[in-house]
Amino acid sequence: MEIVSVNVGLPQTIIYQGKELVTGIYKSPVSSRLYVSKIQLAGDGQADLTVHGGTDKALCVYPEEHYVFWEQVLGQKVASGAFGENLTVRGLLEDEVCIGDTYVIGEVIVQVSQPRQPCHKIAKRLDFINAPLQMQETGYTGFYLRVLKEGFISKESKVRLIAKHEAGVTIAYANQIKYHDKTNRKAAQRLVDIQALSASWKQSFVKRLAELEA
Repeated sequence: MEIVSVNVGLPQTIIYQGKELVTGIYKSPVSSRLYVSKIQLAGDGQADLTVHGGTDKALCVYPEEHYVFWEQVLGQKVASGAFGENLTVRGLLEDEVCIGDTYVIGEVIVQVSQPRQPCHKIAKRLDFINAPLQMQETGYTGFYLRVLKEGFISKESKVRLIAKHEAGVTIAYANQIKYHDKTNRKAAQRLVDIQALSASWKQSFVKRLAELEA
């Protein structure tokens, strides 16, 4: 498990197909040590705080292993940070990382909170309209971390797993239930029961269970 790059970027206004869009998805690698607070990485920012950032989504993580797939799909080289992630990583894949897993990264202690939910801004960033759907279909979503202990990180920071969550619910499994196996009540309840799951994802599954009961 290692960090390939640490990426930051502040919200900016772009013109896409003749319309203005404010987005924080444009992030670039940095070499300096940066402070990680409970809500974000220093020098970073999000445009829409209703769906990005905050205590449950302080850091966005994306596996470098998926870049080969996207370069084949897009027909071009893709730079680190292209998916708006703060940490481009190696060795932390969705079928292994579980909701609630706890890691030390440099001075920081973090906990996995939810899969990254792909939005329309990724499509605009990559200029590929089907990007969010393909992320859902492949399960190549990445994931979010909440910060349990603040501190500094850098590209050279070591990544170490310190606690595997007892529920054993992987990011890949959560994606499967969220996007594909939508009538599986038992699985939805299993996700709701995980205390470490982000508030927004928990609410979505509570709502789903109510709809399935109705």
